[in-house]
Amino acid sequence: MKKAVIVIPTYNEKESVGAVIEQVFAHTKPLSNWEIHILVVDSNSPDGTQGIVEELMKIYPRLHLLRTNKEGLGRAYVQGFKFAIEKLSPFLLFEMDADLSHNPKDVPKFLQKIEKGADFVIGSRYIKGGSIPSNWGLHRKIFSIGASLFVRLGFMRLSITDWTDGFRAIKVWIVKNSMHHIQNYSGYVFQIALLDFAVQQHARIEEIPVNFIDRKEGVSKINSVQYIGQTIRYVLSHSSFIKFILVGLFGFLVDFSFAYLFINFIHIAKAPANMLSAEVAIVFNFIINNFWSFRHKKIVGGPFAYVGKFLLFNFVSFGSVLIQGGGLALALKLFGDKQIHMLSVFDLQSWILYKVLIIAFIIIPYSYVLYNKVVWKHK
Repeated sequence: MKKAVIVIPTYNEKESVGAVIEQVFAHTKPLSNWEIHILVVDSNSPDGTQGIVEELMKIYPRLHLLRTNKEGLGRAYVQGFKFAIEKLSPFLLFEMDADLSHNPKDVPKFLQKIEKGADFVIGSRYIKGGSIPSNWGLHRKIFSIGASLFVRLGFMRLSITDWTDGFRAIKVWIVKNSMHHIQNYSGYVFQIALLDFAVQQHARIEEIPVNFIDRKEGVSKINSVQYIGQTIRYVLSHSSFIKFILVGLFGFLVDFSFAYLFINFIHIAKAPANMLSAEVAIVFNFIINNFWSFRHKKIVGGPFAYVGKFLLFNFVSFGSVLIQGGGLALALKLFGDKQIHMLSVFDLQSWILYKVLIIAFIIIPYSYVLYNKVVWKHK
């Protein structure tokens, strides 16, 4: 029989914590192959939350209480995880809210996914069968959906639909390996940091649909402005895709500079001139990507390995050269080589606009995917 510990952080949740505990044990009682424990991590609630938990501990021997200082959601989870691992030795850890926004009857569905091989199961509000409250105001819906979409695009992990919900089941090996990383985040961005680390560790991520229920008692603890700032900062500082984009912008300048030089000073035809300038940019991009964007997968093995990867990078990148040259030639043929009046302010050579569109919508996604899969692939 495997042991699962459901960690529930609380602060002033006396109105709902008892119902959560009772419902979790009721819905998991029929399970024959799981030993379910609940660990309430209470941040010294002044409203009597601890007293309610202590009374229920007399009824439920698998209910535990950890008292902590009020230091934020992330810190509460880290302390709860450490306590659970040291004292209870679980196979699986859960994250769950104490305000009944997460339905206890969904717990067995998480366990079914784990039994089928998942390492990390997310309760998603944004897949078929999941939902957010219909009575939420427009601003709150935009905040919820926008935050998750920003993270999905920022990390280019579109298959994971809900990065911010806190109803999850996580195998202990992930939590143990991530402790050095997640203990740096005390607020709600902790959720993103833990999932990001699990992805980097090649954990098998699965989702189940959940219907998020707005709390009926108590007050939400989230500081929206602070959370938005922390989320943006985390994604910008940890996303290899964002770094790849920035390197691409630098390469973009290199590419344009050499293209302008080849066309206007050396008088090479526009299509081949742009293919040559693209190759120059590729050299710059390889060096910077290796030591910055993909430094967590940096090429090792000495000069021969480095040269080999550079040749492979060039081979893969040659596709973008062909795309750019062929696309530009096609665009010039279809739409013409002319001056474009931009808002009656300045004139722009049409080949520049064509080049921008080809790079932004075709070459960047193509390059990022293939560089990850071929050049800086996981070992």
